[in-house]
Amino acid sequence: MTAHRIAVCRFGVIMLHIFWWTTLIATVALVASAFTLLPHSWPLWTGALIGVIALESIIFWIGIIAVYLTSVQLGIKIRVIGLLCGWIPIANLIALHLIIRTVDAEVRFESAKLRLDAARAGERVCATQYPILLVHGVFFRDTKALNYWGRIPAELQHNGAVVFYGEHQSAASVPDSAAELTERIRQIVERTGCSKVNVIAHSKGGLDMRYAIARCGAARWVASLTTINTPHRGCGFADYLLEHIPIAAQRRVEATYNAAAARLGDAHPDFMAAVHDLTQAGCARLNDEIGDAVLLDTGARVAVGDIDRESARGGSVTSTAATSTAAVSAAGASTAATSTIAASATVPSSREQSATQSPTAPARSPFADILCQSVGSRLAHATTGKFPLNFTYPLVKWFDGPNDGLVAQPSFPWGERFTWLEPSGKRGISHADMIDLNRENIPGFDVREFYVQIVADLKHRGL
Repeated sequence: MTAHRIAVCRFGVIMLHIFWWTTLIATVALVASAFTLLPHSWPLWTGALIGVIALESIIFWIGIIAVYLTSVQLGIKIRVIGLLCGWIPIANLIALHLIIRTVDAEVRFESAKLRLDAARAGERVCATQYPILLVHGVFFRDTKALNYWGRIPAELQHNGAVVFYGEHQSAASVPDSAAELTERIRQIVERTGCSKVNVIAHSKGGLDMRYAIARCGAARWVASLTTINTPHRGCGFADYLLEHIPIAAQRRVEATYNAAAARLGDAHPDFMAAVHDLTQAGCARLNDEIGDAVLLDTGARVAVGDIDRESARGGSVTSTAATSTAAVSAAGASTAATSTIAASATVPSSREQSATQSPTAPARSPFADILCQSVGSRLAHATTGKFPLNFTYPLVKWFDGPNDGLVAQPSFPWGERFTWLEPSGKRGISHADMIDLNRENIPGFDVREFYVQIVADLKHRGL
């Protein structure tokens, strides 16, 4: 949110505050004066009433138009509530209070973020040696009209990062997507001369990149891979759905999706191939082909320690250390009226693990010189997620336990470090929240600052 938009939004909410209180005062004054002015001085009282209505209407419409045009957090839902309730007594006051409260919080939050970014502007905390490549998940494309990563890329760029996108098809098998991404990385390296990229991949994008590194030759161009809510071990409920949905129905959905995706620009969309590669059976096969079992096992050991410690103390933050602890904290996030709750555990790197292999060990792992880490999160309740995650959450929970609405906790861990996100409160963080898909400011979790800290850590490591 730009400084100008924040200024207009602040002006709008101030006008609504003025409207709220002056209307209350004027109403009390008019009611009180009615006992002395009516009926003998009704022209004076009526004139005062008309004047108040005219003035308050001007103040209200200036304020409401300003916030409707500039606020991000109002979203469609609150805007519609305001329009529908605007003409209903009492309900309109409740709706107005909701609008004022929402925009007030937004202005405070965004103003604090602007101050934080201004204070560290000279540091360029996200100016990594290698550019950032953001890799989307399944059923989405990289478009300018609707950025898959929400407000995250702009925040990274504002803090010095150079950002590229995967630009691969929305739905394809993992091997096909991996081949596309390998070619995309090669083009970026050749065009910019950067030699390598730091990859941040969400959901299926993490599987695609692991395959690209292991099987498609992308390893030479990758400095780090951070997977965000990736189903490394698959989604159990996907297996169940494929077993119980009639084949004819699956084919109809596949044909409809592939036709729509082709019209939107996918060269060879393959809905069912993408879905099958997200099942537990599909991921087991892919994991065998990728051959990074050490990284899967390492992540799993770290994650088990995190969850056990959390359960023992009943807290909302996981924090363990195998050999040392590295905190992924949101420096300055408290200034922005929020906090990023995260911790990570570090174990020997893939490079160190490769170095300790026996002389008779097979060829050096393609992940040996790559920083490998993963992130996962969870929703607290189905009702705290937006459609369709509020529908899928209980299904995933039934099959696999705590989840983000699509992927369960046991499937997230991979790599030398694993970060488990679970903010205080009753909301949690969904699969979509992790990419700022809904552009929502979540109490207790600043998603933009979280990514800033991920990239700042890469810079600190010389990557």
